[in-house]
Amino acid sequence: MQAQPLRTTVIGSYPFPGWLEFAARHLEEFGSADVAEVQDDAVTVAIHDQVAAGLDVITDGEQSRLDFNLSFYGFIDGIELESAPPRHFGPPAHDQRGKHRVFGDLRAPRGLGAVEEFERLKRLAPTGPTLKASVPGPYTLSGRLVPNEQYPDRYALTEAVLPIVRSELEALINAGCREIAVDEPSMSCYAHREDPQRFVNIFNRTVEPIVGKCRLSTHLCFGNYKGHAVGLRRYAPMFPAFLAMKVDEIHVEMASREFAEIEIIHDIAQHKDVAVGIIDVKSYYIETVQDVAERVRLCLKHAPAERLSFAPDCGLSQTARWAAKLKLKNMVQGVRQVRQELGL
Repeated sequence: MQAQPLRTTVIGSYPFPGWLEFAARHLEEFGSADVAEVQDDAVTVAIHDQVAAGLDVITDGEQSRLDFNLSFYGFIDGIELESAPPRHFGPPAHDQRGKHRVFGDLRAPRGLGAVEEFERLKRLAPTGPTLKASVPGPYTLSGRLVPNEQYPDRYALTEAVLPIVRSELEALINAGCREIAVDEPSMSCYAHREDPQRFVNIFNRTVEPIVGKCRLSTHLCFGNYKGHAVGLRRYAPMFPAFLAMKVDEIHVEMASREFAEIEIIHDIAQHKDVAVGIIDVKSYYIETVQDVAERVRLCLKHAPAERLSFAPDCGLSQTARWAAKLKLKNMVQGVRQVRQELGL
């Protein structure tokens, strides 16, 4: 059970400043020291905005995952990185994300970069907020890899990636990280058509070495690439199976779904803490402080304060920065208003 009732937190990603997107498209013009400075500056911006909002828990905003060769797939040997998406035109959707061809054994001798990200966050963050690292799980990572004879389907690819992710999680613990989110949005997107018990088994084997060594959470959403969902937006297919996930906290997307299935947080809170998405990252409506307070009170009808945290529905990377700042500020103020009402 969390130490701070009604905690305010985030999922992981934060909008890139415009200059960072420009830099990511022109990396060949930068030296290694220039790239390091760009990364430090971008993380400093993300930290500033989260601290200014007053969040209890912050991340590095995943700012240094600014290009494919600096993201997780760029650390994995045995794959050929897709240089261009398969569809360039028309309305944005998940099929505009390229997949990477697998040609050999999947290994990551340098890790996946999450430890370096956490070390940077520790160096740049002020004292006060809790620092969280977010890592995608193996099933989600496998979704952008093309099966071959060696790895004939997505589950075979998942099993190949699983020890890589597990090693990264152990390295984060050794680096002093005490709040880790292992996010498997692909599991929540496809639980309606796959075996949820199999998903739980994969997840628990992934996190096994770090259970009890940190505050461990997972984020279950329905996709947010370019502001669009990809999966069937229902939690019913996941539960009760997902209650067996070995985590301290489960995050659920509620705001964009008009709080459909809100009763599920009661079931989760019987076993674990529950972080509720009360800010819609897919909408440019800026939730007011009163909106947030009303949503918090709604959640309190289903789960006790000591079990509840609040966050945006998903990462903020697909939301313009000006909106993200306002949404986070109002989220924190709305939660604080209810804390005061409860004398917390």
